[in-house]
Amino acid sequence: MILLLSINQDWQEKARKEVFSVFGRDKTPDADGITRLKLVGMIMNETLRLYSPVYSGFMRDVDKDIRLGKFDLPASVQFHIPIMAIHHDPDIWGEDVNLFKPERFSEGIAKATNNNPTAFMPFGMGPHICAGFNFATNEAKITIAMILQRFTFSLSPGYVHSPFPFLAVRPEKGVQVIINAL
Repeated sequence: MILLLSINQDWQEKARKEVFSVFGRDKTPDADGITRLKLVGMIMNETLRLYSPVYSGFMRDVDKDIRLGKFDLPASVQFHIPIMAIHHDPDIWGEDVNLFKPERFSEGIAKATNNNPTAFMPFGMGPHICAGFNFATNEAKITIAMILQRFTFSLSPGYVHSPFPFLAVRPEKGVQVIINAL
């Protein structure tokens, strides 16, 4: 989120205003407050869509013959769910699929995915969802709220964009930002 908010200063300011309206400048973010951070949640979802923590996707076993959309899958086969491909599919997300547009989540995940909420699965889905999903998203909201309360940040001119898939997508050369106290 820091990278995308460093590039998109307008969204950084919107998120900061939301954090100030919920927590003020000094209150430590808490569980009750983070549930009210709608814009921060939209920014986080858009970040997870563009840079999903699970890069390659998931393998799933078929236990019995099933029909998946227009495909018949026999029992005892494995199939791959390519998360990054789904999260960057213009048929689901629109022609602006590669742009940072948190507003696509303003009416929820179902509306953002063209009424196909299973198309957004940065932490998996169903019984296979990551056990740390809620912890990770709550920690991210608390962390970004605390940063926004205290600092502004922008991308360093020396930053080189180089997402690197290694277990999860990460910046190969780090994310260099310029941080200023409020």
